[in-house]
Amino acid sequence: MTFSRIFVLLLLGTRTVFAQWQPAPWPVLKHYDPHHLYNIALPLGGIGTGTVSLGGRGELRDWEIMNKPAKGFSTVTVGNNAPFFAINVLPAGGKPMTKALIGPLDPAEYLHYEGRPVNQHGFPRFSEASFDAAYPFGQVHLSDAKMPVKVTVKGFNPFVPGNADASGIPIAVLAYEVTNTSKEPLTVSVCGSMRNFVGKDGSQSHKDWKGDVVPTGAKKNTNVYKTGAGFQGIYLFSDGVSRQDPAWGTIALTTNSPAGVSYRTSSRSNDWENAMLDFWDDFSADGQLTEKAKLVDDDPLASLAVQKTIAPGQTQTYTFFITWNFPNRQAWSSFSSKAGQDAIGNYYSTQYADAWDVMTKTLPRLPVLEQKTLQFVKAFLSSSYPDVIKEAALFNLATLRSQTVFRIPSGHMMGWEGVFDEFGSCFGSCTHVWNYEQATAFLFADLSQSMRDIEFNYATNPEGKMSFRVMLPLSKAQEWKNVAADGQMGTILKFYRDWQLSGNPEFLRKNWEQVKKVMSYAWIQGGWDGNQDGVMEGRQHNTMDVDYFGPNPQMGFWYLGALKATSEMATAMKDPVLAQKCADLYRKGSAWMDHNLFNGEYYEHKITDPKTFAFLNWEGNPDVPVPDYQLGKGCLVDQLVGQMMAHMLGLGYLAKPEHIQKSLQSIMKYNYLDNFSDHFNNMRSYVLGDESGLLMASWPKGRLKVPFPYFAESMTGFEYTAAVGMLYEGQTDNALKCLKSIRDRFDGRKRNPFNEPECGHHYARSMTSWNAILAWSGFLYSGVTETMTFTAKPGTYFWSNGSAWGTCTIRSEGAENRVSLAVLDGKIRLRQFALQGGGKQVFKQRQEVTEGKPLAFTIK
Repeated sequence: MTFSRIFVLLLLGTRTVFAQWQPAPWPVLKHYDPHHLYNIALPLGGIGTGTVSLGGRGELRDWEIMNKPAKGFSTVTVGNNAPFFAINVLPAGGKPMTKALIGPLDPAEYLHYEGRPVNQHGFPRFSEASFDAAYPFGQVHLSDAKMPVKVTVKGFNPFVPGNADASGIPIAVLAYEVTNTSKEPLTVSVCGSMRNFVGKDGSQSHKDWKGDVVPTGAKKNTNVYKTGAGFQGIYLFSDGVSRQDPAWGTIALTTNSPAGVSYRTSSRSNDWENAMLDFWDDFSADGQLTEKAKLVDDDPLASLAVQKTIAPGQTQTYTFFITWNFPNRQAWSSFSSKAGQDAIGNYYSTQYADAWDVMTKTLPRLPVLEQKTLQFVKAFLSSSYPDVIKEAALFNLATLRSQTVFRIPSGHMMGWEGVFDEFGSCFGSCTHVWNYEQATAFLFADLSQSMRDIEFNYATNPEGKMSFRVMLPLSKAQEWKNVAADGQMGTILKFYRDWQLSGNPEFLRKNWEQVKKVMSYAWIQGGWDGNQDGVMEGRQHNTMDVDYFGPNPQMGFWYLGALKATSEMATAMKDPVLAQKCADLYRKGSAWMDHNLFNGEYYEHKITDPKTFAFLNWEGNPDVPVPDYQLGKGCLVDQLVGQMMAHMLGLGYLAKPEHIQKSLQSIMKYNYLDNFSDHFNNMRSYVLGDESGLLMASWPKGRLKVPFPYFAESMTGFEYTAAVGMLYEGQTDNALKCLKSIRDRFDGRKRNPFNEPECGHHYARSMTSWNAILAWSGFLYSGVTETMTFTAKPGTYFWSNGSAWGTCTIRSEGAENRVSLAVLDGKIRLRQFALQGGGKQVFKQRQEVTEGKPLAFTIK
């Protein structure tokens, strides 16, 4: 294999084949020095499976594998009992040295009332650490002047666009590359230890004698050593925890090393922390573990070690795998309910019987899975996108691996808005949040289409009213009775997008009646556009969590985009009446918004009386009070979100281009702050001190007394929306300035580069960062017309349509443009290829471009 080395050893007698996979060299996009490690936590796990994170100093943190978030160390096991890896180094004739494979403590971690401020607080650590990342690959570099070795800790998970199952494996792959920096051979052991915390997810707790809240739940758990097909290790399970509990399941700590393996499935009792003392003494003596007699314990300690001899200057790799299976996911509201109530389950648990089965099925595929993941990341990194765009787009894909996302047994993808430390944040695959991001659709078409299936076929009632939060199980999907104007219009655009990217006529035919209902709901009497003039005047619930009254750009542009998309879909479905109606409403609404909402600098909100929908003279008529929580004459950061979406889908301008461009300039002029030190914010602060960013809203013409709640905040998903709009309008310097402001805040020290929060960690809207890839490249693909479009700017561009992906290289040679289109996975069909403003190539015969068969041509 080009990307992995496989050594096969046939063990006579057992005939066990050990595939000693070792990681290939990994690329690096971002380096974090020793001063920017404190908050790094790179999630390792599959889409919809939960994760454990690799910390910036090599620690394993945030064990979120039990169907719920678990930030910090308030769940699982804590202190010196928390899971960790350690190294034992034995020089020939010298004294053994043992350290945890973790970098130094941060000064912020020293204070604690009992001297236990952080996990592994009592262990010797390496004195130097740094971190390299190109998601999903993370590498921690450890060294210490007192140690004759240096270590690179490598963690990753398969991530293959277009293959949700390959990207949805409940596994954390860890490799410890140990280099002998001395002049003599060394005997080196690497050991992973973890207590069997099955059942202990933090939901149940009690206060100990010190008053600390201590998680409970584990009950007479069991560890057993097993040998599998090419691997061996410890299987952690429980017969004492209820099999219906969300925290019931299995874990496996394994290695594919064929020799030098020792283990312990237990330790002595942990009175006065003696279990860890007993382990440390055993491992420190010679790097080999001695199995202990079985101890009746709720959460017995499991330890697995691999020992090798390393010659001077040589590097040896120690590979370990953590796999899991926790099948009992509960419905949205049931995190704290009784076991078994509203159980819905996990898709991944239908693919694997238990944690051991995960390893059995994954190890033989691991070299190929690593190769495909590397192929994706290398193609992405070799593209001509600015580094800040690469970082923002790539690193936020971690959101898909977080507890924000899960898949129910049917395979449908569900999403919280984000997650709090121990609970999900804002349930229901909220349409007005998930509208913004494009990463899911352009990387995993099947997952995106599964969300459309839920929105249109489960969450929509016979009148076309779509619940903007979906209840679970799906039989209860419509029990959430509220509807959101921006959410509902956005789903129409997302449906149009998924249809275009797939080119599947059956997808449209099957769902067309529901799409028509959802669109027509805007025209019901007393509704958003009850008078059917192309303008939303009615009560409009929206992503600001309030109701806007009256025409405004945020809902208005979503509506115009939905009208334009529906017109095209109606034409495809041979419904000329609906197509013409939507086209007429679009034209009327667009002209009205330009004439009435554009104030010369940006689009504003004309407030109406909530009772009569009559326009208020809100600029000073004391007889008609202005309702609270409106936008009014404010300059809104995402006033053009619908226009951003229209550009990404090739629907063109929704209003006068010069007005769109001026509005984006005004957002930069009025909403961007170089320094937040003097900014007053009565709500949440996602930007602080001397940091920079875009405000949610500004009021250059005078602020309302009580604006919408989040007006003084800054949130990355909205900032990305404005920045992407700027890219589409050629306002590149301003766009990159906004993007840099965001990513500078997530520098590893202050915040986690793989976790952009809004209302919760790993907020779904943060994946709007992927939209910058589409804007910079100008990439458009329609499987319906089988056409592809790119910018005419020379360069190499990664592209993906959800089921296929690859690169496109454009070279300018005089009056000609040479194009090389490569598919690295999947296939696409092409009848036409166009460069924006640079001509097109119409193929005489439809081209099917597949992996390994690039298409090269010249556009004059």
